[in-house]
Amino acid sequence: MEFHQSPPTLGNQYDSDSLLREYLARTLPQELLERFEPEYRALGELNGGELFALSQADLENEPVHTQWDAWGNRIDHVEVTEVWKRAQAISAEHGLVAAGYDESLGSLARVHQHLLNYLVQASLDTYNCPLAMTDGAARTLLDSGNTELIEHALPRLLSRDPKTMWTSGQWMTERIGGSDVGQTETVARQDGDTWRLYGTKWFTSATTADMALTLARPEGNPPGGRGLAMFYLELRDAEGRLQNLHINRLKDKFGTRKLPTAELTLDGVVAQPVAGLQNGVRNITPMLNITRTWNAVAAVIGMRRAIALTRDYAEKREAFGAKLIDKPLHVDTMADTVAESQGAFLLAFRVVELLGRIEAGEASESEELFSRLLTPIGKLTTGKQAVSIASEALESFGGAGYVNDTGLSRLLADAQVLPIWEGTTNVLSLDTLRALKQEGVWEAFVQEIGARFESSKDARLSAAVERGRAATQHAGQWLGSALPERELLEAGARRFAMTLGRVAELALLCDHAQWCLDHGKGERALAAARRFARSRIDLIEDDDFMSESRLLVD
Repeated sequence: MEFHQSPPTLGNQYDSDSLLREYLARTLPQELLERFEPEYRALGELNGGELFALSQADLENEPVHTQWDAWGNRIDHVEVTEVWKRAQAISAEHGLVAAGYDESLGSLARVHQHLLNYLVQASLDTYNCPLAMTDGAARTLLDSGNTELIEHALPRLLSRDPKTMWTSGQWMTERIGGSDVGQTETVARQDGDTWRLYGTKWFTSATTADMALTLARPEGNPPGGRGLAMFYLELRDAEGRLQNLHINRLKDKFGTRKLPTAELTLDGVVAQPVAGLQNGVRNITPMLNITRTWNAVAAVIGMRRAIALTRDYAEKREAFGAKLIDKPLHVDTMADTVAESQGAFLLAFRVVELLGRIEAGEASESEELFSRLLTPIGKLTTGKQAVSIASEALESFGGAGYVNDTGLSRLLADAQVLPIWEGTTNVLSLDTLRALKQEGVWEAFVQEIGARFESSKDARLSAAVERGRAATQHAGQWLGSALPERELLEAGARRFAMTLGRVAELALLCDHAQWCLDHGKGERALAAARRFARSRIDLIEDDDFMSESRLLVD
């Protein structure tokens, strides 16, 4: 009989996630856990069952852009996939954006929101991207104080009715600008009492959105970021036709191919200033904080999916006389990825927790300062981890991981965008340095990390705690010595930021392991903390390698 390998399958993604259930028991009050657990379990079942099957069956389908109709009319219609159509309804019905604004939950609104997304998004083919921008738009409008736009747009952005819920775009990237949005070339011109925008947005990931927030330079304004203004626009008229907006093409991307990313030309689009006619970069910053938080959660979603598939396959695949799960080297390799993913989960959700506490007015001054630092660190650290774990997962499948029709290669292709979107690793490393210019930020970091290590009393955690404390001390020493030398500081920013991220993950892992030991949850978390501590935590180099760096790249 001819052999055929069984593909990996998934079960309920709530019931099979021990770290998630530990986190819930620790974080949510019992009454909230009892209230939300049926929904969590239902989403976990949907994610690992029906939606996973639909996503696998729909592998070859991608968005289709139809520029003209049969009679020569410019329509620029984008037909999305079946998974995306299903995702639109799920997002509204389960409040995947709205839950974050449920005031009755106080500081836990953000935790609940991102738990919902964590439990379902892995099978929704990157639909978390438009939701991240929708959430960012809602937060940005609220922070702007523009009552007219808040009353008009917010009920739609936060609707739980699939027929009325809007999604939003975030249009900043241009050919000349990239991360340097101060070079934005889109122009805003006044036409009577109306503002109209003219220019090209090179990379927009919400082509099917109902509205967008974008940057443009009002005519006569000075160059640079301060001369930009943030504008609100709606893409379509009452009949659903694009308004003075053209889709030039959908991007041919390496990954996230289910997401209709496009180049757009704004040819007199009617827009409305959101918060004055200057300081657009500063005014749109709340959106970046939200989308970077979503990016960190997306990273742990991807890691969780990669590990779940790898684990199932290891139970099925036999080689050299035994199943992979019984091969010591394979198990050892998998253990490294599990430890990394668990550190990433705790880091991402600490960012989420801080966001919720700040928005609810419950954060201390120290927590606010810590959040300013942890948000970019959380995004850059988890983004790099997601790529590494996806790559390891593909390798564990051998050749099956490298062919497209298994769907496994998408794990790596989709992960690769995470260190790029919402600020590359280097951009966020420099943002980390900017955050530390604010008085009290470093002290807030040391205070929280120190408290986590202090709580980790079990003797089996002592080596991990000492490694974390040593790395924290080294990071502080390096920062103090590098501050006077701008070139040295910038050159080492990436290693410094990654060290802070890995120290934070280790501290959170140790603290969680102690909680699990104290509450009878077993030693799985202890094993994760000890395993993670044996990886490289301190990435900082004391020597000045700038001359060598220039020699190598020149």
